[in-house]
Amino acid sequence: MGNVSVKKVTTKKELDAFVDFPLRLYAGNKQFVPEMASDVRGSFNPDKNHGLSFTEVQAFVAEKDGVVVGRIAGIINSRANKKWKTNVVRFGYIDFIDDLEVSKAMLDAVEEWGRERGMDEVQGPLGITDFDKEGMLVEDFDRMGTMIDIYNYPYYPKHLEAHGYAKVTDWLQIRVEIPKEVPARYARVARLSKEMYGLTVKKVTLKEAYQGEGHRLFDLMNQAYAPLFGYSSFTPRQIDFFLKMYLPLADMDLIPFVENEKGELVAAAVTMASMSEALQKSKGRLFPFGWWHILKAMKIKHEETANMMLIAVRPDMQGLGVNALIFDDLIPIYNKKGFKYAETGPQLEDNVKELSQWKPMNPETIKRRRCYGKKID
Repeated sequence: MGNVSVKKVTTKKELDAFVDFPLRLYAGNKQFVPEMASDVRGSFNPDKNHGLSFTEVQAFVAEKDGVVVGRIAGIINSRANKKWKTNVVRFGYIDFIDDLEVSKAMLDAVEEWGRERGMDEVQGPLGITDFDKEGMLVEDFDRMGTMIDIYNYPYYPKHLEAHGYAKVTDWLQIRVEIPKEVPARYARVARLSKEMYGLTVKKVTLKEAYQGEGHRLFDLMNQAYAPLFGYSSFTPRQIDFFLKMYLPLADMDLIPFVENEKGELVAAAVTMASMSEALQKSKGRLFPFGWWHILKAMKIKHEETANMMLIAVRPDMQGLGVNALIFDDLIPIYNKKGFKYAETGPQLEDNVKELSQWKPMNPETIKRRRCYGKKID
């Protein structure tokens, strides 16, 4: 294929090139938000990423004329394939210059890697779990990315479609201006839910989160998200890893738990101050000065947007207005802390219950993103 070559990442130097490539590709782009370099490296380290106990991952870099011009990773999640009765190889961490020859060579490498392992279909961008970034941006390229979603250039989806990839599913994100008062509908439904089902909202401390409440949250997520596209449940070791990674960033006031009269966790939300501008300033690195930008966004002067990373409701309580308790709790806190906007993470377009819950706040639907797929010949 001309002078384009794709090779497996096997050395530290090659991994450095894999990690650093997006910083060159998106240099000067005001919408791109880099990932922490340490997190990307950790994704390929079995000592840090316990998802690798049931997932095979291979990183690739593409070169043209001796220069790195693209990167991609092949991912085979055996647990997800077993659950969904599929033989899918996923691709993730995909970035490339605007050159069809480069993007094709990279995708071909993942397809061949998957074929060698018995896979008959390829899908992506996806990660090992739903905590990994997923979905290629296909609209709203002028919107700033976040720490929990993918930003990519407009030519990316054109390349995928040119190479025979088609839509598997889409995700949408919601952005709202935080109202000064809790909308009457939320307040009314929250009051009724408390009376009818004996529900209460509580906050846990950082210590309690480490000592067991964090595991209760992930157990709830495993129940609530089990039917959703491509979901792979979290293991205890993965939960420990994510708690260690994310709890230092957490403001526990922004993480409401909803319990019933028996003390069972029936709903929860994880929200946090946006880190987009801080990550841009840090260029994805803590040193020499990246730590200061991140610490400032966490503890001193946060950005004006709150990221609503997830809302989980136990299946038997879905559709009963439990979400209203979460909004009834969070809206006054957001106002007290000075947030002006809230933005969700990607939500499946067919998850009507999830998307409809925002109606009382006049939501704006933004950042459609897509999982592409094709059969492997």
